[in-house]
Amino acid sequence: MSEPLLQVTDLEVYYGVIKALKGISFHVNPGEIVSLIGANGAGKTTTLHTITGLIHPRHGSIVYNGQDLTKVPAHKIVSLGLAHVPEGRRIFQNLSVYDNLLLGAYTQSDKAKINEQMEQVFDQFPRLKERRKQQAGTLSGGEQQMLAMGRALLSDPQMIVMDEPSMGLSPLLVSEIFEIIQSFRKAGKTVLLVEQNAKKAMTISDRVYVLETGSISAEGNAADLINDERIKKAYLGE
Repeated sequence: MSEPLLQVTDLEVYYGVIKALKGISFHVNPGEIVSLIGANGAGKTTTLHTITGLIHPRHGSIVYNGQDLTKVPAHKIVSLGLAHVPEGRRIFQNLSVYDNLLLGAYTQSDKAKINEQMEQVFDQFPRLKERRKQQAGTLSGGEQQMLAMGRALLSDPQMIVMDEPSMGLSPLLVSEIFEIIQSFRKAGKTVLLVEQNAKKAMTISDRVYVLETGSISAEGNAADLINDERIKKAYLGE
């Protein structure tokens, strides 16, 4: 068994006096899609923000590819091969699609490699190629999500963490976004996914962790948990 690519151990995060994460531990193996599911306010986004250096934990460790990230600044974490697709897309509305994508490559210096990756992103997202000169703010919600995903790919990551990629999208686009996430794995990427649409997330994941008010209340293979009566009732609306 290979070493986990990401190992989170006893992670505690506070907002003032409120304990948002209560000593959670989980891991992601190379090439896996792992989902964190749970109700709003369970600590899912806080977990991702702590992994990517936007929030500092009070206790615990985050080891990515053998390196502890807890003291590494957020901008350096990207250059270690860990990309973040944030909730709400966070694209630069006034810049062109092409310039938004280029910002994803700020950790790269090899122009030929950047151009090659740009072509790969355009192959994967033909709509972005068609609209590459268009202002990003004029794209539809689905196209903006694709742009956020394409921008993450430009940093040439080994692992992508994604926060609510299907939020606000039509059912048809949701299916397309999830197909794209699966294609990341086929391309050798590892994915940690936070997703409100628990059923959809579980159908494409290898393993799932359930977060409840800052603690992990269940974990296991997605195929097992999707048939768990308690999970069905609480998160799958069944």
